[in-house]
Amino acid sequence: MRMEKKANVMDGSAMRRAITRIAHEILERNKGFESLMLVGVKTRGVPIAKRLQERIKEIESVEVPIGELDITLYRDDLTHEHSEPQINETNLQESISGKKIVLIDDVLYTGRTVRAAMDAVIDQGRPSQIQLAVLVDRGHRELPIRADFIGKNIPTSHEEIVTVDLEEIDHQDAVSIYQK
Repeated sequence: MRMEKKANVMDGSAMRRAITRIAHEILERNKGFESLMLVGVKTRGVPIAKRLQERIKEIESVEVPIGELDITLYRDDLTHEHSEPQINETNLQESISGKKIVLIDDVLYTGRTVRAAMDAVIDQGRPSQIQLAVLVDRGHRELPIRADFIGKNIPTSHEEIVTVDLEEIDHQDAVSIYQK
């Protein structure tokens, strides 16, 4: 399928500002960093989580624990999308029981990825709270899920695709919209 680029929505500077704002909002809502843990949803949620961890360290001079979450086996489209799914490792630095977990992902769309991520987190322990931070919220929810922290709201149609490029993976920082 060939896609046509419609617009560049965020560049590296805009992404840095959004991540800095989200870091401040996380600290403000949680009244600091006590019992806080950042958990990135693989693949692009992990580098965003690491960037948030760095910003929080700059702000509070403390390193908030971070984790990486693979949701492959929790997806409800597993049989439709992938005949042989590639399973990655879930890596949590410490127990999540009793922690305020901030799930981090790049784009919030239908809510199905977040539902799968919450199931995966709960299988690891019993957090006191789960919050959601996303770089982009594009709307079109199929489940009653909303983000607590949003870098940018980008209204889209179902025929559009939002891509997030990250320096750590794609060698550039950018958010773009493509037409299917």
